Amino acid sequence: MPTYQYLIIGGGMAAGAAIPAIRAVDPHGSLALIAGEPHPPYKRPPLSKGLWKGDPVENIWLDLAKLGADMYLGRRAQTLDLHKMRVIDEQGEAYHFNRLLLAMGSRPRRLPLDGLGQGDNLKDRVIYYRTYADYERLRELAGRSAHFAVVGGGFIGTEMAAALRVNGKQVTLILRDERIGANLYPRDLGEYLNGFYQEKGVDVRTKTTLVGLQARGEQVALQIRRADGTDLEELAVDGVIIGIGVEPNVELARTAGLEVKDGIVVDEFLRTSHPDIFAAGDAANFYGAALGKRRRVEHEDNANHMGRLAGHNMAGAAERYTHLPFFYSDLFELGYEAVGETDARLETVSDWKQPYREGIVYYLRDSRVRGVLLWNVWGQVDAARRLIREPGPFRPEDLMGRLSG
Repeated sequence: MPTYQYLIIGGGMAAGAAIPAIRAVDPHGSLALIAGEPHPPYKRPPLSKGLWKGDPVENIWLDLAKLGADMYLGRRAQTLDLHKMRVIDEQGEAYHFNRLLLAMGSRPRRLPLDGLGQGDNLKDRVIYYRTYADYERLRELAGRSAHFAVVGGGFIGTEMAAALRVNGKQVTLILRDERIGANLYPRDLGEYLNGFYQEKGVDVRTKTTLVGLQARGEQVALQIRRADGTDLEELAVDGVIIGIGVEPNVELARTAGLEVKDGIVVDEFLRTSHPDIFAAGDAANFYGAALGKRRRVEHEDNANHMGRLAGHNMAGAAERYTHLPFFYSDLFELGYEAVGETDARLETVSDWKQPYREGIVYYLRDSRVRGVLLWNVWGQVDAARRLIREPGPFRPEDLMGRLSG
C-alpha cells in the first residue's frame, strides 16, 4: 500500500501543471498521479485545433517524465476516505497521501437516445469528443469516410465542424438553437456565423433536434426533427461527433463529504473543505474576485494557472488564486480570445473595425464590463482584464476604440 506526500487524481492539464509546480517547491517529496486515461497528461486544445491543420502529434505531450512522479494510468479512483487519508481505485489498490489534488476535470454531457449502442458499428462511429483516444478514433474514421454530422453549436461543435470541413469532409452541423454560439455571441454575430459556415460548405441545420440514432450498415442513421414540427427526417452519415457541453466530475468528492456546489468548492488557496485536499481545473468552483462571484471555467488557461497554484500550495506555498482566465477558439480563418463573463444574455456593445471580421464585443451588467470578446483582435487580453476590473460606470460610447484603437 503506497504512501505519498502528494497524490493527484486526474490526468488533464490541471494535473499536468501541478506536477512541475510541486517540484519547483519540493524537489524530492514522493508524488503520484492516478488517471483514467492510458496516457499521461497532455495538451487538450490541439485535439480540435492544430492536429487537424497538420501539427505533429508529438507536440501535445507534456514533459513530465523526469519529474519523479509515479503514474498509475488506466485506473479510476473510486473511493476517497478522508479519515484514513487514502484513495482506493477500481482495482482495489489503496494509496495513502498527506496532500491530495482533485483534478478530475469533466466529462461530455450525453444524449439519452433510443438506439444508441445498438448495432455493430454505432459505438465506433458516434464520438463524444473529449480525449486523445477520441481524436485517434475520429482521425481513423475520417481517413475512410466522407460525411459527418456534428451535434452542438458551442465550443467543440463549431471547432470540429470547421476542422472536418478544412480536411475536405462533408459536414452537417445540427443546432438546437437558431444560430451558432447562441449562448456566447450577440444575435447578429451568431447569425453571421450561420451564413459564414454555410459559405464554407457546412450544411447548418438550425432549430433542429436529434431524436434518434441507429446503425445502418456502414453508416449511422440520424433521426432529426425541426422545432417547427415538420415531419421526422432521416440523415445518413459516416460518423457523428457530439459536443453538447460537459459535466464536472464531482462524485468522488461528494461521496467523501467534501463541499460540492456546481463543482468542488475551493477557497482562495484552492483548498477544499478539507485543509489537505485541493481542487483545480474544470471541476473546481472558485471565487473570481474580478467578477465578484463564484464560477467554474472549463478551459486551458484556467486549468494551467489553477494546477500550477494548487501544486505550489500543496508543497507549502500560500498563494491566492486571483487569475481572470481567458479562452480562445479557431473557426476557419476567424478566431478569438475571450475574457470574463461572455454571456449572450448580458447587454452587449460591439466595436467593429470590419463588421464580423475584426472587432471587439463588450458584455456589460449594471454599466460594468463583465466580459470581452476579442474577435480577430490579438494581444489585448491583459488590457481586457484591466477593463473588467474597473468599477465603471461605462456607457456604450465610452467603449468605442477603448481596446481596438
